[in-house]
Amino acid sequence: MNSYPVFTADSARPTHLLRARLRGLYVITDEHLGGGHLSIARAALRGGARVVQLRDKSTPLRELLCVAHELRRLTRDYHALFFINDRIDVALLSQSDGVHLGPDDCPVALARRALGAHFLIGASCGNAHEAQRAEQAGADYIGAGDIFGTATKLDAGTPIGLDGLRRIASATRLPVAAIGGLSRETIRSAVAAGAAMACIISAIAKTGDENAMQQATHDLIAAARFDEAA
Repeated sequence: MNSYPVFTADSARPTHLLRARLRGLYVITDEHLGGGHLSIARAALRGGARVVQLRDKSTPLRELLCVAHELRRLTRDYHALFFINDRIDVALLSQSDGVHLGPDDCPVALARRALGAHFLIGASCGNAHEAQRAEQAGADYIGAGDIFGTATKLDAGTPIGLDGLRRIASATRLPVAAIGGLSRETIRSAVAAGAAMACIISAIAKTGDENAMQQATHDLIAAARFDEAA
């Protein structure tokens, strides 16, 4: 079972307004899909995505920083939030809005000490207990999943389904981002189960060129009906 050790953070939890913007379509980029990070991000932002996460496990730091700075510029142009997966150093150097941490990454409270009070921190959780621990440690949102099963993250584990998502959403006061196998057919059910955000990779990135990805983003947002769940 994954768990998040609870440390006493040196910095207070963020009190700024960024957390209120944690809602809507949350697009995760992939260097191997959809023409790469920048193509996916451009198309998704044009289509209405409100959050973009740069996830890259293999690109060397210097090149990754160049991509991160360009995504930071794009997300600012579209008034969208920008997260870095795993890499606290890249988050700091690119002036992102925050970092998303998995169960094997830096513990949430230690990340808060490193990042200070003005970065958002997301934490991947697979059950209600993990979500509560992450909230106590200072997370700003919970990444809940894998919901339906995903081919883009080989270590995602057994899907928790909509019932697992509901239990996580009920266990925490934080916004919850559902991830794993979401599509036009399933995204609304995740929002209805308590997700404030829906994380998407392949449902956008595998659709083709930037025009097709932009349209796919628009269609997913229309299917999710986030406003009705507000």
